[in-house]
Amino acid sequence: MGRPHPIELRDRAVALVEQGNTHTETARRLCVSIKFVNDMVRLKRETGALAPKPQGNPGRGKLSDVKDWVRDRIAAQPDLTIDELTAELGAEHGLTVHRSSVGRLLLRLGLSHKKRPSGA
Repeated sequence: MGRPHPIELRDRAVALVEQGNTHTETARRLCVSIKFVNDMVRLKRETGALAPKPQGNPGRGKLSDVKDWVRDRIAAQPDLTIDELTAELGAEHGLTVHRSSVGRLLLRLGLSHKKRPSGA
């Protein structure tokens, strides 16, 4: 996702429309799309401001509620594989997640993981 347009450009678009220019003329003059001009006029009318909406992931995932459980489970049985841990998450918490998601959670928690089951 790209960066939002600067506030100054948003202000100029709304100001030009308020001065009586059409949305098409404003878009052509500022080298932006007509949809951008329409969106800015609507945003100003509905909220009174032109600040862009927050972008990105807020950091909430399926595994965020079970971090402590995973940490405790690895402390209790350090030789668990990611596949075994994924299966236990499904059985005990009803979570269907990919093994790579569990691996990333372990990395974020600073925990190491075993790649192969014992004796393999």
